[in-house]
Amino acid sequence: MPVCGMKQSTEAAWERAMKIHEVMLRAMAKRITWWQAAEIIGISCRQMRRWLRRYEEHGYEGLRDRRRGRVSEKRVALKQVEEVLRLYQDQYFDFNVRHFHEKLVAEHGIKLSYTWVKLALQGAGLVKKGRKRGVHRKRRPRRPLPGMLLHIDGSQHQWFCDHRWYDLIVIMDDATSEVYYAQLVAEESTRTVMAGLRAVIAEQGLFCSLYSDRASHFFLTPKADGAVNHDRLTQVGRALQELGIQLIPAYSPQARGRSERGFGTWQGRLPQELRLHGIATLEQANRFLREHYMAEFNQRFSVPASDKGTAFVPLRRKDLDLVFSLQHERIVARDNTVSFANKIWQLERSKLRATLASALPPAGLHQRISYL
Repeated sequence: MPVCGMKQSTEAAWERAMKIHEVMLRAMAKRITWWQAAEIIGISCRQMRRWLRRYEEHGYEGLRDRRRGRVSEKRVALKQVEEVLRLYQDQYFDFNVRHFHEKLVAEHGIKLSYTWVKLALQGAGLVKKGRKRGVHRKRRPRRPLPGMLLHIDGSQHQWFCDHRWYDLIVIMDDATSEVYYAQLVAEESTRTVMAGLRAVIAEQGLFCSLYSDRASHFFLTPKADGAVNHDRLTQVGRALQELGIQLIPAYSPQARGRSERGFGTWQGRLPQELRLHGIATLEQANRFLREHYMAEFNQRFSVPASDKGTAFVPLRRKDLDLVFSLQHERIVARDNTVSFANKIWQLERSKLRATLASALPPAGLHQRISYL
């Protein structure tokens, strides 16, 4: 037979073997019966019974290896294949393959390779085969030290696998991908963002810069999709400026690639973990994040910094509550009053000047307004 004919014959045999392989996996996953599998493959019920005995004797790779005239050293018992497929369908049906493989090893003591598990799930039709990657992009190098650049972002998702939508606010380090803060909130806003930043600074210290999108609580953008206005500060911008932290805007989702990829991981894991632990309320979820899951997430996905040391600076000031309060400036009216939040505040006579009209309120009142 010509070489070309032999090659075509080999490819045809391989394609048929792969078809048989996938049909058998679907039968093991109980998605079709064994007799339906026999009909699809084109063999008799009697032949299928012989194949089943061979699977039970030689394992998952028994049929294909028998065609090669040898038994694989890496064969997997039929019962173990069925157990893996059953676990995925009954308990981990919404997990991605990587997450499911970790659970198999950690929770069930099944030490099969990730590639084997992925191919088995794909062959059984339980997960889709991966798409071909798009255009090659080069990642921006990480900062060498923790504390040089932090990322903050929010992701809206159905974290409880029901009709409710919440925002997950995450603050992570560019150098190590370590997550310093992760909380579910009803909505990403000035207050929820400032609460996260305050918590990180109180625990870790002052950092150099913060990378964020151009949401209105971070920046004022005069023109849609245009450059931000660095002269007019938002509440978040004002608080960071007081602390000497630079706020850097991102002008595209690709620029925030590190945090965007992180949210892909969060969305592929956190809802499943909440379901497994029977967590259904915001308070329970945030307690679970603080006390358990953040540490597990960091252990799995954080990386060492390229340089030794840290760029975090110990916090000396003790007025973080004032820094991260909502502050508003008002001009004193001609009758020496200040209007704020539908209330009028009367200023007493000052020894420094006859009238306070057109002036900013005194420091004490300014601080008092900040907490309203």
